[in-house]
Amino acid sequence: MNIAIDAILILAARYADKAKALADVEKDSVRKSELLVVESVCRRVPANAPTNFWEALQYYWFIHLGVITELNPWDAFNPGRLDQHLFPFYKAGLEDGSLDRAVAEELLHCFWVKFNNQPAPPKVGVTAAESGTYTDFANINTGGLRPDGTDGVNELTHLILDVVNEMKLVQPSSNIQLSRKSPDEFLKHACRVVREGRGQPSIFNADTIVEELLRQGKSVEDARSGGTSGCVETGAFGKESYILTGYFNLPKVLEIALNNGLDPKTGKKIGIESGDPLAFKSFEDLQQAFQRQLKYFIEIKLRGNNVIERLYAENMPVPFLSVLIDDCIKKGKDYNDGGARYNTNYIQGVGIGTITDSLTAIRHHVFTNKTMTMQDLLKMLSSNYEGLEKTRLLLVNKTPKYGNDDDEADDIMRWVFDEFYSVVNGRKNTKGGVYRINMLPTTCHVYFGSVTGATADGRKAGTPLSEGISPVQGADRKGPTAVLKSAGKMDHVRTGGTLLNQKFTPHLLESEKGIENLSHLVRSYFTLGGHHIQFNVVNAETLRAAQAHPEQHRDLIVRVAGYSDYFCDLSKALQDEIIARTEHQGF
Repeated sequence: MNIAIDAILILAARYADKAKALADVEKDSVRKSELLVVESVCRRVPANAPTNFWEALQYYWFIHLGVITELNPWDAFNPGRLDQHLFPFYKAGLEDGSLDRAVAEELLHCFWVKFNNQPAPPKVGVTAAESGTYTDFANINTGGLRPDGTDGVNELTHLILDVVNEMKLVQPSSNIQLSRKSPDEFLKHACRVVREGRGQPSIFNADTIVEELLRQGKSVEDARSGGTSGCVETGAFGKESYILTGYFNLPKVLEIALNNGLDPKTGKKIGIESGDPLAFKSFEDLQQAFQRQLKYFIEIKLRGNNVIERLYAENMPVPFLSVLIDDCIKKGKDYNDGGARYNTNYIQGVGIGTITDSLTAIRHHVFTNKTMTMQDLLKMLSSNYEGLEKTRLLLVNKTPKYGNDDDEADDIMRWVFDEFYSVVNGRKNTKGGVYRINMLPTTCHVYFGSVTGATADGRKAGTPLSEGISPVQGADRKGPTAVLKSAGKMDHVRTGGTLLNQKFTPHLLESEKGIENLSHLVRSYFTLGGHHIQFNVVNAETLRAAQAHPEQHRDLIVRVAGYSDYFCDLSKALQDEIIARTEHQGF
């Protein structure tokens, strides 16, 4: 740890020396003065506690560089509740006249540029297919609650929202933590930034996040001081090692159950024999087959995870990060070896909309209404609906769908969620902590779709699965409120994060009435217990134009999953998936 700390102090001294050398030859008096301030700041931090706003920002940035350099680079590391951490320095600077709003805003602009210029991890092969972006998932939190339970919104919170709006960058990601105690104007300010169409900020339910963390055993102060990082992941900032340990393809498990343990894509038997579906007498028989396959694959996943976890603990320690995270020093243990106060592993469930609609279609058509036999269904799936378009459209259009506030489908969603939760939650990891679930895909829903055959909801083989906890693309036909009512039936508190995307046409938010309606929509969803929501404000026509003429739309930013990215940098499959998402034209 001492060696790692020395490295950062040496780095800071080098910056100070460079600033002094530049100042010595600088002719412009204004720039010379700036460089001398840079030198002074870098001489002080991070060796000492910051004394003003500029030093506080620079302090964090040196720490950020240390963490991401240590593990080439660390993904999704962020300053947490930035507005609350910086506000005492901001307030003191305004009061003593050493700072004004314009200077603070310029410093934050520079801070944002630093994040945007920071390289993200190189990705190849399956990793690139699963997460097709080069952002580093730093997620700036604002708002929420203070440790004493009072509202955390302050003047700096609003300044940061202005910076997000002005910078027009894909990273760092930004979010607001919205509590019942948060002022309505805070939410409306965020909605006005959302209206600009860059997918930022995303919006989180601070009250649900606190409840999630309390349920996991955190203290109330640690829970209120926590928030979200990466895409939507919940954690106790500065006190927890909360690690995403891989995505889990829920629709693929159903596919294997429908083939008695065989993967039809490879022809290999990779599951267990859970029963010949042609012999199933009831929908409950299929559910039992799915349960058995789910448990089997989760066991494999956990065994593999624990091996990898030990490799990190024994061969890839992070002594610098361990300096920063509470209790690592007290325990004398590395962050990767259980040193943190809390140690949580997450498995991310993918494709909840697809598997919900698939199971609903099977129950509705095969077992309840008997409009087709299991043999007919299996034949259609194995042929990828070749020559059976009319029947495929029956599954698409004449089946209850998740996202429409239809209990026939939504009850299936809850059942799948409960099964996934029950086989993962509370399982021990190797660091003295446990596994929990969250529901997010990054862009893995596209990759998982490419290795999953046709599904009973009418989806063709190789096409993307549903994204996050969003409905199947185009399946939500009763407006955004119905989507929120369906998604609100999930027990978000039992997760470490859920991701819900919605897409609105720009004209819907042009007026202040539109902003007010959007804020009411968010509040209503959070009243139902939703964890998170984010918005694309763009029409499909613009996206298709950008796909056809990328040179004319290089600055078009869209919300992909838990991050924003330049539309023209996305793969065609991902572009098509975003275009296919339901485009709401009313509330």
